[in-house]
Formats: sequence, structure tokens, C-alpha cells
Amino acid sequence: MSARAPLALGPRERLIVALDESTGDEALAWVDRLGDAVQFYKIGMELLASGEYFRVLDELARRDKRVFVDLKFFDIPATIAGVVRGLSRWPVSYCTIHGWHAGMMEAAAAAREGDMRLLAVTVLTSMDGKDLHSMGINGEPADIVVQRALAAQAAGIDGVIASGQEAAGIRAATGAGFDIVCPGIRPGGPVGDDQKRTVGVAEAFAHGATAIVVGRPIRQAADPRAAAEAMQAEIAQALI
Repeated sequence: MSARAPLALGPRERLIVALDESTGDEALAWVDRLGDAVQFYKIGMELLASGEYFRVLDELARRDKRVFVDLKFFDIPATIAGVVRGLSRWPVSYCTIHGWHAGMMEAAAAAREGDMRLLAVTVLTSMDGKDLHSMGINGEPADIVVQRALAAQAAGIDGVIASGQEAAGIRAATGAGFDIVCPGIRPGGPVGDDQKRTVGVAEAFAHGATAIVVGRPIRQAADPRAAAEAMQAEIAQALI
């Protein structure tokens, strides 16, 4: 099973906003507030616990927004194949699985249907070298991320989730036809939150990112829509 061609994204679809809200109504209120400044949304574990996950997914699709299902699936190959096959029936552009096991990734790639692209989570952006060492993983994030990206590519996965700090190494190792989606974006630099391996917008794209995921820098801005538009302008400049 080989990876598919990268997702065909327009310039304004390269900003993915995280709807990390605890209810469907709160999530959709953000979609109303951001309007046409954002075309792509990530829905993750917080929203899943609301019981309204698929209502929000369907509503995003109804509004012609792209959807990124970020539930970081990790289980035995048969279970992963089942969940990926089932999720393929929904209007999903990206879906995450953990990139820790070749057999699981191969099963996910074989089960994938429709236009959904699979992204392997490499090393969470909230982790650094000390965290990896405490888990018995010998290596620095920059090395481990590239190893996992290559393993994901070999298993037929379409791309990875990784810090923009490692995007250049991944791009050099995997080539042009591989999606690299970067969370941990901090336009003004580190802010002392739980994200450890952060980069700015332009830096992520200069290093080879396909798209970026942004949450708190937009949601906590004094004017969230203006903050999103400022990032869109920065992305457009970076893509020239």
C-alpha cells in the first residue's frame, strides 16, 4: 500500500484551526465568529467527550469547511483497520493515528477509502528530549521524528504530524509528495504553555510544512478573526 498524493489545498486551507471546545455549540460558535477567515478545522478529543462530535463534523461539511479528525488512534491492527474504514464514510480530509507500529499503520493504510488522508503522529509537540528519554526512547526528537516519518511513509501513510522544528528534516528524508502538518505554532514565540517545540508561521512553511494547526493563539487573541486573517496573510507571503 503506497501513500496517496498530498491533499490538494488552496492557500487559505493551509491554516487549520483547532476547535478544542467541550460542546458542539461552543465549537460552532467559533466557526461563526471566524467566518471566511478559516476554511479548515480540527476536531479532537475534547469535543468527542461532548457526544456531539459527528454533529459538528457534519455541520462543518455542510458549511464547505474541511475537517481534520484528530483522535490519534492507537490499537491493534484489526481495530485500527475497522475504525479507519468506518471513518472513511464521513467527509474527512485528515485523520491521525499514532506512528509507533508498522503493522498498525499498514492496516490503516489498507483500510482507508475515499479522499481521506492519514497522518501519523510522530512526537507530540508538548514533549522534548527529556520526555523521550524518560519513556525509554534513546534519541532526540529531531532524529526520532524523521525515523517515524520514514516508517509511516513506508507503511503507506500519507503524511505526519510534527513540529515545524523538524519539518525540514522530514521533507529532506521523505521528498515532496508527503504531507507535513505542524501544530505548536506560536507566532510571537514561546509563551510558557505546555507546547515545548514551537515555531512561527513563516518558519513552519520555510521548513516544508504543508499546513499548520493553530488553537490558542487565535482563540485567545483580542480579535480572533483578525488574528486568523493575519496568519492567512503570512501564509500567503510564505508560499510565494
